[in-house]
Amino acid sequence: MNNIKIDEPKTTTEFGAYYRIRWEILRKPWNQPIGSEKDDLERNAIHLAAFTGEEIVGCIRGHFNSFTQAQIRYMAVAESFRNQGIGSLLLKELEEKLAERGAKEVILKAREKAVSFYEKNGYRIFKDGDVIFGEIAHFWMRKVFREFRL
Repeated sequence: MNNIKIDEPKTTTEFGAYYRIRWEILRKPWNQPIGSEKDDLERNAIHLAAFTGEEIVGCIRGHFNSFTQAQIRYMAVAESFRNQGIGSLLLKELEEKLAERGAKEVILKAREKAVSFYEKNGYRIFKDGDVIFGEIAHFWMRKVFREFRL
């Protein structure tokens, strides 16, 4: 894993690879069209990728729902690179960037099979989510960075 670098995609080619891995892992297996891996918040989001050389093997995105609440979406790691700590590296780097920009908490909707990963990284379920593509149960999870008062 020493050859893994977490960075923001910068070039058109890097963004193409970034969106391609999102689609291939998170949408293609459920016959979702190309383009379904994007939403209206892409331009205002923080995008991170796990690079091994020039190849992108993981991705994650964060955006703000309010001044203090951020949300993570579209996290994926290529199957042959899983269970090597890459997901945790992506998550930690994004959390740091979100906290630097004022996030006090992060929420996300985790697929059922990813809940234990997020729990290991300090997230807790706070409510049931929906079921997408007719078969993937989700759970809303939250991580509070620090206590704050309004």
